[in-house]
Order: sequence, then structure tokens, then C-alpha cells
Amino acid sequence: MKHAFIFPGQGSQFPGMGKELYENNEKAKHYFEQANSLLGFRISDIMFEGTAEDLKKTNVTQPAIFLHSIILYKVGDDFQPDMVAGHSLGEFTALVANNTLTFEDALRLVSLRANAMQKACELNPSTMAAVLNLDEAKVEEICASISDEVVVAANYNCPGQLVISGSIRGIEIACERMKEAGAKRALVLPVGGAFHSPLMEPAKKELQSAIEDTLFSTPICPIYQNVNAQAVSDPLAIKQNLIDQLTSPVRWTQSVLQMQDDGATQFTEVGPGNVLQGLVKKIYKEAITNGIN
Repeated sequence: MKHAFIFPGQGSQFPGMGKELYENNEKAKHYFEQANSLLGFRISDIMFEGTAEDLKKTNVTQPAIFLHSIILYKVGDDFQPDMVAGHSLGEFTALVANNTLTFEDALRLVSLRANAMQKACELNPSTMAAVLNLDEAKVEEICASISDEVVVAANYNCPGQLVISGSIRGIEIACERMKEAGAKRALVLPVGGAFHSPLMEPAKKELQSAIEDTLFSTPICPIYQNVNAQAVSDPLAIKQNLIDQLTSPVRWTQSVLQMQDDGATQFTEVGPGNVLQGLVKKIYKEAITNGIN
């Protein structure tokens, strides 16, 4: 029996996130103030008092979710994970949890990533869509058939739930074809760009040099990375996978199945929301799931 700790990504933010932590835990308060100083603005004020709209801004959303998750982890019990994983942005949190990255370096990279992704979105207007109840191979086939636009499978969240990513026109065409092929739904999402697609190449280039210049230590346990859904412990391989993540799909279904094969029976989600617990249960029905939020 092995215990996996998993960390959520963008979309799990909510107004007031972290406020109770800040007010009731001195260690948490220290981390929040350290983050305010490192970022150069009081992100804690936006998290605690800002509106849902304030929290949607990418340069706020990503560091906010990272902070809420990793501070919960840091002030919790003396956790001893056997393995870790994170969904997209959550991979940075997972890398602090398994001691690959320091809190400070991870926050710096997350902030840089958020700003680079925002710039890439402005450069190429684009979007994403959720596709429900359609076979993975069929989704991939339809994406590949739209050769004059960028459309790719971006998030393999669980069986029957994929997210596609690409140009606005490409996603419109894909959604129509998905419905014709029998998808229960093909719904454009309210996001600012085509994350985990080739349209994120400018952000990848910007993030690459920062990741390469950052110290990655040998982890205390393996991370199951989005890019290959495999257990990785080599710092150089972790770096490369993290660089490739921005333009590659999030293989969450495959990651959970691999963790199951490698002995994981309990999955603890640390951070805002409980989306990952739900996805794990759809992938691996016998898993024990719980959350720290």
C-alpha cells in the first residue's frame, strides 16, 4: 500500500482562499508574507478579499493556487509521500512536496510561467473545449483531421473526459465534428488560451531558460509527470519534462493508472477544491481518496 499526494491546477481557485490559514497559523502567515515579498505585490490580499474575476487573471491564478496548495502541505502533518503528481500547474507544487524545488524557486517559476502563458495567449487568440463521452482515439483522430488549424488533445482527465486545445476556429470545427461523432457534449471553455498545445511555444521558450538555470535536487520520492505519465526521479529528466509540459498534453488518466500499477492505494489531494479526487475515482474505482483543503 502506497500513499500518493496530488496537487490541483488552474480552475480550482475561489475567493477567500487561504484566509483562514493565514489568520490561524503563524507558519502559514510567514509563507504568505514571503510570497508577497518575492512577487512584488500582495497576492494574499487578492486571494483573501478579491472577487472571482480578480482571481481569474493568470498572473494571480497560478501563484494563488500554488501558494494555497503548498502552504497547506507545509503546515500539515509531517507527510511522507511514496509518490507525488500534479495536474499541469500542480506539478510545480508536487516538486516542492518531494523536495526537488525550494518554495522560493518554485514560486518564481510559477510566476514567470503565468506571465509567459498570458503573453502567448495575447499573441495567438485561442481557446480550449471539453469533450465528454467520446473515445480517446476518436478525439485524437478528429483533431488530426483538422489540418489547416491547430487542434490537439490537451488534457486526458479521466475516461470519457478530454479537453482539446487550439485556435478559435479550429476548436469550433472540432466541437461540431465531435458532436457528429457521438460526443455527449463538446463545450468551449471560458479560458484565455490554448494551454498544452503548440500555441504555447513562445511561453515554453521563455520558461526553458529559467528552468535550466534553477537547481533541481534529487527528490525524496518519484513524481509522475504530465508529459510521460511515468515515475521520474532524475533531476535532469524532471527539468526536461517540465519544459515540455507547456506544449504537451496532461496525461492524468495515464498517470493515475501508472501510480496504481506501482502500488498506490491512497490518494490525498492537497489544495483548493476536490476535482482531482473525483477524477481519480473515475480512473481507479477502488482507490481511497481524501483531501486537505
